[in-house]
Amino acid sequence: MGAGGRMSVPKKNDDAARHGRDVGRVPHAKPPFTLAELKKAIPPHCFNRSLLRSFSYVFVDLLVAFALFHIATSYFHFLPGPLEWVAWAGYWACQGCVLTGVWVIAHECGHHAFSDYQWVDDTVGLVLHSALLVPFFSWKYSHRRHHSNTGSLERDEVFVPKPKSKMPWFSKYFNNPPGRLVTLVITLTLGWPLYLVFNVSGRPYDRFACHYDPYSPIYSDRERLQIFISDAGIMAATYVLLQVVAAKGLAWVMCVYGVPLLIVNGFLVTITYLQHTHPALPHYDSSEWDWLRGALATVDRDYGILNKVFHNITDTHVAHHLFSTMPHYHAMEATKAIRPILGEYYRFDGTPFYKALWREARECVYVEADPDSDSRADSKGVFWYKNKL
Repeated sequence: MGAGGRMSVPKKNDDAARHGRDVGRVPHAKPPFTLAELKKAIPPHCFNRSLLRSFSYVFVDLLVAFALFHIATSYFHFLPGPLEWVAWAGYWACQGCVLTGVWVIAHECGHHAFSDYQWVDDTVGLVLHSALLVPFFSWKYSHRRHHSNTGSLERDEVFVPKPKSKMPWFSKYFNNPPGRLVTLVITLTLGWPLYLVFNVSGRPYDRFACHYDPYSPIYSDRERLQIFISDAGIMAATYVLLQVVAAKGLAWVMCVYGVPLLIVNGFLVTITYLQHTHPALPHYDSSEWDWLRGALATVDRDYGILNKVFHNITDTHVAHHLFSTMPHYHAMEATKAIRPILGEYYRFDGTPFYKALWREARECVYVEADPDSDSRADSKGVFWYKNKL
């Protein structure tokens, strides 16, 4: 336990860390509390969704995004060459963070946490996510299945770790600092589109799975119409972008929109990866998995000031997995209410996210049951991250 009650991975010797031991693992046994007991501990108002308050976050985020856009397009060209590029770099970073906040609000809509009206949530989510080139309904349904199967090695939908026996033959050549750097760069830049188009890092299916395909095995028959609507939203956004490119040029569009969008995608992958990847977190096969233990196999992270910019999706993720229809503006209060009950089942890691990203890429390469699990029936279906190939 660190300063301010923050839980993080203890610093042990490299050999212990390499073998996934002595890292303050969260308990994997069935917890001594129920979901109903956790809900009872949370003040009832935390489950109330306010249409006005939710829209206020949309308004503020879009106002800040427009202000940044206006400043960049109206004043940067007056700056001398080197300073202009410094200003653009600052714009890209700030706009990317603000638009990540917009992405998170659309994510709230996908969970029906924005308002009491499903049509409002779907409309707002479709508009905001389409503007960020995200197929809203396609992601909504696959993400819902992720929440329904978190921590399951067979049924989870995203960042599903592989057992050592199924690691690609070339993995050992990337299990070093240069290889990890290349892997992280590819993951942060191409990971999101590769997941949407080719289901990379997602759950394996018996045939090709794509978020843009209404007949993909990801979706049921009753969901296919909305996948068409998602595709229509993407096509409409793409059409608008092409018109702007024709009027302003590709370089202008890349500067004001393209680069910030790359940063949004990078943060999206980073946040999702770090929420579910930690040496202390277990994964389960079908013999051990249950919903509550899977939902607890997540970790809250500290992104500093970006916690607020990202509407606390970063540091309240455990509560979000337990109660996904709760609006983000009540999640901090809910987290404080349930932490005493969760006890050792709650994991908070205050390591700066950029350091944590490198550490988890080094330590969390594949999952494997402990060598002595054959003699321990309660651990046989429990898998932990390892890194020795």
